[in-house]
Amino acid sequence: MKRLKRIHELLVDIYGCKSNLDDAEFLVAVLEEAAQKMGSTVVKTICHKFSPTGSTVILILAETHMSIHTWPEYKYAALDIFVCSEEIDPEVGWRIVRVALKPTSFKTSKLVRKIE
Repeated sequence: MKRLKRIHELLVDIYGCKSNLDDAEFLVAVLEEAAQKMGSTVVKTICHKFSPTGSTVILILAETHMSIHTWPEYKYAALDIFVCSEEIDPEVGWRIVRVALKPTSFKTSKLVRKIE
């Protein structure tokens, strides 16, 4: 049986976004570009637009998932990049999202999970 060494998860609280966080198509494009630059394979894209504002975009990846949840009224977004491949660096995806959203600040948390 092939042994999975580590699962990497990057969680980012993103504040003061200057981009339109209410534009779901823009968010889909940003996450799909981030996944592509990381070397991930997008299996499915799910997008939900909330009323009156906000969106959730989830990319199901062959290597797990990436998601973003937005609160435009607060200029805030929550990003989660979860990968189970040693060859994929979630920081690469975060850099793409960071450039696109133009935040004034952010806080990252990294988790490494092990299957034993």
